[in-house]
Amino acid sequence: AIRVTGFDTNDVMGKNLVDDFITTEFKKPVRNVLKKALLGEETANFEFPLMNKGATRLINILLNATTRRDISNEIVGVVGIGQ
Repeated sequence: AIRVTGFDTNDVMGKNLVDDFITTEFKKPVRNVLKKALLGEETANFEFPLMNKGATRLINILLNATTRRDISNEIVGVVGIGQ
């Protein structure tokens, strides 16, 4: 990831994906995808631009947001995969 984005682990740990790395026009749509996954509605191949370190270019990301459930089938979180 560091080769593509310029960010290393110290740059991203503890940061908010949407607030810190998503362009303004995509903040709300990305939040909605993640919120829907927390409600059990999964999303595949949602495309959005991610800013690189220094905000000098945008990288197109495909996001898959999958609901994570426990042994009782209760929603416990979201697994987000970006490629």
